[in-house]
Amino acid sequence: MGLLSLLFSNPAAFLILAVTLLYSVIFHEIAHGWVARLFGDDTAWRHGRLTLNPASHLDPIGTIMLFLVGFGWAKPVPVDYYSLKRSRLGFFSVALAGCAANILIAMITLVFLQVGTVKDGSMLATVLGLVIKINIILGAFNLIPIPPLDGSKILMSFLPLNAQERLARLEPYGFFILVFLLFTGLLNPVITFMESLIYGVIGLLFHFFR
Repeated sequence: MGLLSLLFSNPAAFLILAVTLLYSVIFHEIAHGWVARLFGDDTAWRHGRLTLNPASHLDPIGTIMLFLVGFGWAKPVPVDYYSLKRSRLGFFSVALAGCAANILIAMITLVFLQVGTVKDGSMLATVLGLVIKINIILGAFNLIPIPPLDGSKILMSFLPLNAQERLARLEPYGFFILVFLLFTGLLNPVITFMESLIYGVIGLLFHFFR
């Protein structure tokens, strides 16, 4: 999903989208650090990572990827998983927090799009639609259980210690594995499945709260 073309066709819309999407990846990381602090680990807070200042979070390659292919990343917040209270619940909650933040952003944007006075087909509607889509892609992609993605840590929270260690050993190779799977298209069905899962969760929540 190339978004840079919007810069030339509608600079104002690109600026709005850029700020929104950059903060989508920032909120993803802040959510990890904030939930970690709730469970007793203040490492992210001590490193100044629970801030909305983009300079503290942005990863150059992750930011470029966000606008070139529709998903990207910020610098991961530091978390000491061994310091978390109620270790398994803390591990699971911290790992899930980033994806949950993206799903929440998508839901809030969807509510605004549906109940607001946004005209169908307008540039604002297009931008909001992209915000929803990309936040769901961010959430779906990060749910994949390949280190260092959040999905691997979510999976680890259910595994015995020896299995956690074996999965963690893949982390130095995780980026190369993901790049290979992305460019061969092998990851597309997984991302599609995760997206469908998230859309289903959002649909259930809308049904429950309406």
